Amino acid sequence: MDALGAPVLVLNANYEPLNVCDVRRALGMILSDKARLVINGRGHIHTVNALFDLPSVIRLENQIKHPRPRVKLTRREVFRRDKATCQYCGRRAPTLTIDHVIPRHLGGEHVWTNVVTACSACNHHKGGRLLSEARMKLLHQPKEPPASAVYIFGRHLEANTEWQPFITGW
Repeated sequence: MDALGAPVLVLNANYEPLNVCDVRRALGMILSDKARLVINGRGHIHTVNALFDLPSVIRLENQIKHPRPRVKLTRREVFRRDKATCQYCGRRAPTLTIDHVIPRHLGGEHVWTNVVTACSACNHHKGGRLLSEARMKLLHQPKEPPASAVYIFGRHLEANTEWQPFITGW
């Protein structure tokens, strides 16, 4: 991976995790005095006139207000929430699909509590029917995943272990 494209954890002034940006953006914020380096986990970058630390974690100079984080309803996040497992039969099939528990043509909405992962066979068996009509049951009731820092930024922790104290503390 390009050193300037590596992920950097951005903390609010009170050390609350806010976002993930790349090294290029983080260096820009540091050089414009909008942020300070907290952890240099990647070494240095040499320019003609200077030597800069490559940040792994930065902290904003000023506290910013931001809305409560929410996990966006995307296909990838539904698979992540359901651990890539069919919610009807429990198989970890290579070809999973998204199924609406209450079909959209019957008034079901595209919301966290109405979408689950399903293998092709279960999705085909259920078709456009309700669970009771198809004589099927859900293994787990679908719900919105927690908007905690561990859930939102957790996928980055394996490659960036130095982030752990900042993420698990929130």
